Amino acid sequence: MTIVTLTTDFGLVDYYVPAIKGAILCRNASLNIVDVTHNIKNHDIVQAAHIFKNVWHNFPAGTIHVISVNNFGGEKNRFLASYHDNHYFIGPDNGVFSLIFGDDPLYVREIPFEGLNIAPITSLISNAVGHIANGLPFESIGPLVTDMVKRITFQPVISLSQIRGSVIHTDQYDNVIVNVTRELFRKVGRGRPFILSFKRHDPITRLSQHYNDVPVGEALCLFNADHLEIAINMGKAAEMFGIRIEDMIQIDFI
Repeated sequence: MTIVTLTTDFGLVDYYVPAIKGAILCRNASLNIVDVTHNIKNHDIVQAAHIFKNVWHNFPAGTIHVISVNNFGGEKNRFLASYHDNHYFIGPDNGVFSLIFGDDPLYVREIPFEGLNIAPITSLISNAVGHIANGLPFESIGPLVTDMVKRITFQPVISLSQIRGSVIHTDQYDNVIVNVTRELFRKVGRGRPFILSFKRHDPITRLSQHYNDVPVGEALCLFNADHLEIAINMGKAAEMFGIRIEDMIQIDFI
């Protein structure tokens, strides 16, 4: 049974999500539709990319992933179908794919459509999913694309003994995720002690493995889904520290 995942900014109040699901099932009633999330902030492809890139590789090969966020935020108002690492991806050409995959090679085709309202989007997505799920040749879904829109995000600034990063996401628990990966931390830190500074809070100087490594109410940092996270055990770090998206953090290795 082929799996189809949905990641959107449609929310769950309106008819948009069930309309898309119904249209997809009309193309192939045996599909297993899985909701990643429909609570992406409106038009926020950075949040969508962060959540999705930590999810998609947990699904089986052959899964079809639909991303529908900020559908008309690109320069060309077009939708793409791409193939990568035995998975299929359908979404707008607004830079979200570059945020998810970086410079990884993608095989990309354009999905032709007309119109700017929800009905054509529903038809476009369901037709593309049906095309793939029903075993039609992927290359016949539309013309080849070699000029996909790319979006550049804030990258950490590094030196021999320092990383300056920025906040890219706050999750349901108000934990703060920054754009410092485990690999970058190890590469720059080389096992040295560190001082993590942010806002006006006392620095954090120890990397935790679990939230309860510190007493309730105390701050900590750990790696969660490969990115550095600032949290409070049983608390709300973003609210407590007044941290917002794109705020800066600094890590000094001693």
